[in-house]
Amino acid sequence: MARTLKSDRLLFSTTLLLVAASVIMVYSASAVQAELKHTSYYFLAKQLAWVVLGLAVLLVMMRIDYHVLRRPIIIWSLVGFVTLALMAVFAFPAVNHAHRWIFFAGGSVQPSEIAKVVAIVFGAALLERRMHRINDVAYALAPIAIVTMVLGGLVVLQRDFGTAGILVATIAAMVFAAGLNYRHLLGLLGILIPAGAALIVLSPNRLHRFMVFLDPRSDPMGFGFQPMQALIAVGSGGVLGKGIMAGVQKLFYIPEPHTDFIYAVIGEEVGLIGTTFVLACFLLIAWRGFRASVLAPDRFGSILALGLTTLITLQALVNMSMVIGLLPTEGVPLPFVSNGGSSLVINLIGMGILLNISQQSSRVPQADSPLAAIGIGDWSGGSMASASSERANA
Repeated sequence: MARTLKSDRLLFSTTLLLVAASVIMVYSASAVQAELKHTSYYFLAKQLAWVVLGLAVLLVMMRIDYHVLRRPIIIWSLVGFVTLALMAVFAFPAVNHAHRWIFFAGGSVQPSEIAKVVAIVFGAALLERRMHRINDVAYALAPIAIVTMVLGGLVVLQRDFGTAGILVATIAAMVFAAGLNYRHLLGLLGILIPAGAALIVLSPNRLHRFMVFLDPRSDPMGFGFQPMQALIAVGSGGVLGKGIMAGVQKLFYIPEPHTDFIYAVIGEEVGLIGTTFVLACFLLIAWRGFRASVLAPDRFGSILALGLTTLITLQALVNMSMVIGLLPTEGVPLPFVSNGGSSLVINLIGMGILLNISQQSSRVPQADSPLAAIGIGDWSGGSMASASSERANA
């Protein structure tokens, strides 16, 4: 008798909790500012519409076998579509001096959000087929590097350095977990770090923002204003917070507090308890996502789960670190929580795929798991690299 497929209830429930927090906090953070131009419910109504769409798509993706995604026609169609979309943004008006959105029918979509998931699917499919020669750079890594650099380069041209960095870091984590030799990894870092430094130094705007990150008080009314106000918000919230809707910093001190800096509003209104709760939710997602990777029934599912989990948790850590001043300010939203349709829907699609992988997880951890290759969750006593070598020698 076929085994009944069950999703990871803890992973699903945690996602719903974050989405519910998004609805509450987006309204609290945006009501006063929205009332000046529209109505106090303007951003809440939009966010609710995206939540309904996102949850519907999540349920659909949970019921579609993730193996469909590794079909070449699907993969190359997605890569071609997202590449064209990333170029199409330059035909639309800039917002805050950046071309990141495609506008249509009163709404907008941000292709860079789609690019992250597409790059993960492409990388997982290619690594599944070529992992037995992972250290053959031309054969296994060059195609992944080319697609990643094309997508990441187009995102950088949109003045979205943070999203490009997360995309590249996620793919690098997938390749490393697949068994890449440390020497190749060090060589990759030797290329990426100077390239990232050059992008900062050669751009006066980025260089100034980085210097202000080191000392926000050097430009208190410019680039340092938002980070300083965010720290004031988090610090003034204390342990219990001031209460929902009672925050002060969202009242024109933090620009657009319902988007990238919503974590600061949570800190002020719900305090340390609220920020810790959000952090705990993402740690739960990391645990259950990496668990799904270890228990996935095949290489593709294992690498795909690893990539999606890394993407979501890395975005969350970068956003929270940015709010409390540990990283420079970048346009990285808090997954599932920040206002924004593209980010919410794409992350829920990724979560739907991850839940589908968890449905098909085996009862016995797989030796082919990427996490087993680096010693995490290797309960079966094998490693992905050794399993690959055995297949190659067979």
